[in-house]
Amino acid sequence: MHLPHFLDFKALGACLLLLAAAPAFAANQPCSGKKGGIAGCDGELFLCNDGSISGSKKSCSAYYGNPGQAARPQSLLRSSDGCSCGSGSFCTGPRGGVYCLTPSGSKSYKRK
Repeated sequence: MHLPHFLDFKALGACLLLLAAAPAFAANQPCSGKKGGIAGCDGELFLCNDGSISGSKKSCSAYYGNPGQAARPQSLLRSSDGCSCGSGSFCTGPRGGVYCLTPSGSKSYKRK
């Protein structure tokens, strides 16, 4: 098979390499997907638009350019009263998981 002289295999290889690496450049963001984006910060945690907290390891205050902001004290409660997401309080589950309650009543677990 004879290929046209203008087809440059090096350029073609470079283009294919860039296309293959493109998904690696598109990293997930806090509160992405069904969580609906970032609503604000709950101390160092991201509060998502669906009311849950993000599992991101990033610092919310550093993400918004305020790395000097002190984290809010977070209390752990045994009962689920008063541990709504965004309140700064978290509940402890029976197996030691730390969570808050979303507005819909589901549990949103804090990443360890």
